[in-house]
Amino acid sequence: MRVASLLVAFALLVPPAVPDAALASPISNARQLTFEGQRAGEGYFSADGSKMIFQSERTQGNPFFQIYLFDLETGDVERLSTGVGKTTCGWLHPDGERALFATTQFDPTAEQKMQAELQARAEGTDRRYAWDYDPTYEIVETDLDDGGYTKLTDARGYDAEGSYSPDGSKIVFASNRHAYAQELSEAEAERLDNQPSYFMDLYVMDSDGTDVRRLTDTPGYDGGPFWRADGDKIVWRRFSEDGKRAEIYTMDADGTDVRQITDLGVMSWAPFFHPSGDYIIFANNQQGFANFELYIVDAEGRREPVRVTDREGFDGLPTFAPDGETISWTSNATSSGDSQLFIADWDHQQALQLLDQAPLAERAAAPSVDGTSAEITVADLKRHVERLTAKEMAGRLTGTEGAKRATAYVADAFRGLGLTPAGADGGLFQPFEFTAGVALATGNTLSVSVDGEARPLGVEARWRPLAFSEPGSVEQTGVTFAGYGIVAPDSGDQPGLNSYREIDVEGQWVLIWRGMPGELSQTRRTYLSRFADPRYKASVAKANGAAGVIFAPPPRAGFPDTLPRLSYEASSGSANLPVLAVDRQAMRRMLSILGDQLDDVAAQLDRGEPGGRRLIGVEAAAEIALDQETRTGRNVLARLDLDGQPADQGRPPLVIGAHVDHLGRGETAGSLAGAEGEGKIHPGADDNASGVAALIEVAQWLQARQGKLNGARDVIFAAWSGEELGLLGASHFVDARAEAAGAENLSDLVSAYINMDMVGRLSDRVIAGGTGSSPIWAREIERRNAVVGLPIKTSADTYMPTDATAFYLKGVPILSLFTGAHDDYHRPSDTADKLNYQGLREIARFVALVGRSRALAADEPAFVERERPGAEGGRQMGNVKLGTVPDYAEQDVDGVPLSGVVKGGPAEDAGLKGGDVVVELAGQEVANIYDYVRAINGLKPGEQVTITVRRDGTPVELQITPTRRE
Repeated sequence: MRVASLLVAFALLVPPAVPDAALASPISNARQLTFEGQRAGEGYFSADGSKMIFQSERTQGNPFFQIYLFDLETGDVERLSTGVGKTTCGWLHPDGERALFATTQFDPTAEQKMQAELQARAEGTDRRYAWDYDPTYEIVETDLDDGGYTKLTDARGYDAEGSYSPDGSKIVFASNRHAYAQELSEAEAERLDNQPSYFMDLYVMDSDGTDVRRLTDTPGYDGGPFWRADGDKIVWRRFSEDGKRAEIYTMDADGTDVRQITDLGVMSWAPFFHPSGDYIIFANNQQGFANFELYIVDAEGRREPVRVTDREGFDGLPTFAPDGETISWTSNATSSGDSQLFIADWDHQQALQLLDQAPLAERAAAPSVDGTSAEITVADLKRHVERLTAKEMAGRLTGTEGAKRATAYVADAFRGLGLTPAGADGGLFQPFEFTAGVALATGNTLSVSVDGEARPLGVEARWRPLAFSEPGSVEQTGVTFAGYGIVAPDSGDQPGLNSYREIDVEGQWVLIWRGMPGELSQTRRTYLSRFADPRYKASVAKANGAAGVIFAPPPRAGFPDTLPRLSYEASSGSANLPVLAVDRQAMRRMLSILGDQLDDVAAQLDRGEPGGRRLIGVEAAAEIALDQETRTGRNVLARLDLDGQPADQGRPPLVIGAHVDHLGRGETAGSLAGAEGEGKIHPGADDNASGVAALIEVAQWLQARQGKLNGARDVIFAAWSGEELGLLGASHFVDARAEAAGAENLSDLVSAYINMDMVGRLSDRVIAGGTGSSPIWAREIERRNAVVGLPIKTSADTYMPTDATAFYLKGVPILSLFTGAHDDYHRPSDTADKLNYQGLREIARFVALVGRSRALAADEPAFVERERPGAEGGRQMGNVKLGTVPDYAEQDVDGVPLSGVVKGGPAEDAGLKGGDVVVELAGQEVANIYDYVRAINGLKPGEQVTITVRRDGTPVELQITPTRRE
């Protein structure tokens, strides 16, 4: 029998989170409690444990849940609800004389809905069980002696999921009433119709229904709230906006001190405090979509949750009796498979032992600030750097488990300092999705035919699609050889090079050698290097009408015969045509058609001359299948409350930040490790564990002086993710903040931004970049450095390859600290032992003093717009300049989105602005940044051309005149 198997499973349970699997489950003597009706659930004990209120479908003539009272001393069951409409979520008052529940009995159509459901079931169209959020639900209170009713709520919307506080004076409940009481946009109204749970938040009211106050205000479903036994805390579950995931949260009874307890990324819900307050029991489905198990987690979420049931099926909605020795829950471990209430003994000491032996949660892998000094010290800085560069952090690549551990460490530090969460949904994290790369899907094929003899090549062994290839197929078509595939314009004393000068590749595969010609001077190599990137070469091939690109290693000695890997990149973009690479053997077979001429052709090409030609008799056909990989990164955001105002009021806050991510094991194109470092962890001690360590110390220093800074502006501390992939996290923050305020920039939303990126190798100088963004910085540096005495060299440059640029592009004055590049940059050798911790301490002291000064300042620093020197978005573009700043944080965009334009440049004169997406330039289609570079390289200074942008979804043609790059 299924019930027997359930009992055996509980008796033999070995919780998987226990390392040695030597402890028994806290659950014993499990038995089914309710049997009558189609289903029952949500059983809650009375304050003295003698009764249980529950819901069940057992009322004749009503197919919906009604509320019942179970006397556990006599076995008597009585119905408390009227039998009309739907009911849910009963709770007994601690005085034992009253009960509350939610009901739709006041809905004029309640009985019609009952009859319609009964008829549907009679006709065999019984729908799959699912909860609805009927807006006619109201919370009522009933007298257990005389059955009298009191209607406690009376508002359009779903009012339910209520429970009395332990002293009986308050009721916490869930409701979406605000969505029905306010004017909604068309999109919001449609969402309310289709997903009413999205608008659910938590409310509290006096037990007589008066003084209703809203406790949460976040997108997504907040619900299922319960009090801790002392009445000081509330536990509930918060769903993601799409309703696919839920995590367990707690907060103080007044709605403050919101804490995320779980971080499992699945459906974690129905939490309930053990009467001791030591831990929370809840259900989740991480074992399988429909397989809900019961878990316990310590009340602070410092250790990983422990599973306490192990059975295929549904086990959920757990509750404890007031003595903490009995547990009840809802399970479908019944003979019919329908859910009923179960009850069992609970061993509290066993539960504590299980939790004590569970692994530390990622968010608490090591206490980040426990035992540290309120002052900025070398010892504390070293401790933070060593933790952030530890092996388990695995290089902190955004979107990986290592990055998750690193951000959890920073969050634990901010939490330990008592800072206010400033992330999404009232927590410390601000997640963002990004396109992380691609992986091979099934169905990749390549066949090369020479003189009619076709041979298939094995994927991964002989060939491989490249990460920026467009998936799809190319039917068998001819192949044209384009040498090194480089097209570069004349520039000063450097002549141009056009590998396509003598060939027509329209509708053909283009075979291109990787890299650059081998017999070039250093000056020539430096010039051509900017045009030798494979994505740029592919963009040129596409512009010449190619059907696809085949990359191959050149035949010269010393060039490795290895296939390019599917590189993990966030912003490479698609080439909009098939692109693949083959090995040297396949290349030689295709070029065998040249016979004895191959050596002469190779020598000509290595001298930097064009030498392409049609390969008569050579054809290729391919099918390319790739899976795009989307990952989630997360910023860590916390606020030091100083001005005494709500977060959206008062003076604009100061933001101090540092990026926490690095390069993992060198999966990204940013690694400079070379073959000897491939696959090794890049610990990133200087870049940028040094900046994050300093950030934590600055936060601790300012927090310790909070009492002396009352009335100052708030300070937001930010650990950014995705910096190495294109300023993704910082860009997400500024864009989200501006969008929420309906503003184009942050000039009125953020006072200033101070950044620390690579501040751990102080030798002869520390560079203070961004000083040209505001005149305030010269005064701040002079006054604060008089105390510290750093060898500061200022730089007015405001366009830097670090997170500060994301703020500057939104109109925020920036100051960015940097101690300079070194031979260990972006290599596995950037280790914690090589840092100058005394120098790092002085830089952190300097930032803390500047932060204190700017927090206390009543004035807002003036913002200065500056022209960007030398490059478009960091990529050199021949001898012309447009003055556009591409936005590398944007993903999956057809075209090149712009973060902004350079003041006084051609783009501003032409009328371009931030938010535009370039789709065409001078008649050339622009699908990605490489198309854009190619098109710009074909322009002439002073010659006006047409540029087409997509602005708010509408194409806009503008005339732009490029200028000569100085």
